[in-house]
Amino acid sequence: MNRRMSVGTFAKSLYRILKGKPHIPPSVKDNALLQTILQRRSVRRFTEEPIPDDVFDAILEAGRVAPSTVNLQTWSFAVFDSDQWRAKFEHFIPFRGVRAVIILTDTFRLRQAMDVFPYSPLIDHTVGVMNASLAAMNMNIAAEALGVSSVMLSETGRTGLLDMDFLIEKLGLPEGVIPLMTIVFGYAKSAYPPMPPRLPMNQITFTDMYSPADQTVLHDWVDQMEAGYKAMRPGSSFARQVEVYCGKLGEAEKQLQKLIFHK
Repeated sequence: MNRRMSVGTFAKSLYRILKGKPHIPPSVKDNALLQTILQRRSVRRFTEEPIPDDVFDAILEAGRVAPSTVNLQTWSFAVFDSDQWRAKFEHFIPFRGVRAVIILTDTFRLRQAMDVFPYSPLIDHTVGVMNASLAAMNMNIAAEALGVSSVMLSETGRTGLLDMDFLIEKLGLPEGVIPLMTIVFGYAKSAYPPMPPRLPMNQITFTDMYSPADQTVLHDWVDQMEAGYKAMRPGSSFARQVEVYCGKLGEAEKQLQKLIFHK
């Protein structure tokens, strides 16, 4: 992560980012849903234009009807407009979004309805995360299909997993309800950036037996991430962002263990 990048490597990496495109068979490239998924980007600059209530209701409904294990629906959504967010948290929605949804795992509600589940804290939490993440992605794609941009946050502005205790207190969450992330919604202020660097398909798929990724490919990916950060955020870097993120993991790990194991 701390390798110095030459000018040549920077230019080459940036070129590869700009030329990067999804690899979709020509026979299905015009599919509307695929195009929506492929064009989606995390947006961090929004206009002040409000999202109509019917549009936002449709986004929430996409989350509500997401698939879940045994249809247990182990999620809850804390829903805010910009005024409600400021009243609760005393600052703007991150990146000046106009709507926000905090995604939470929720096994509390399930246990109120059914008392048949044994003590299985790791399974409970894993299933909760899996299901709530499916709901979050449904909202994300629905928003994109309706012309609304978004970004999923777990750390920026004390919005998710890395600030669990803060959100639990602010939202009055009972045992079994854990914040995961916040989705910020709004209309993009500028054109979408290029697709972020993706590892090749042959580095993330396998048949029969797992095989480690090619180290050269991994280093190329890190170089592209660093080049992209330097180009988009001249005052920061990918390495610095990872450092900040890692700096919060220790305390978040302690909080999560306490919440899962009730110790």
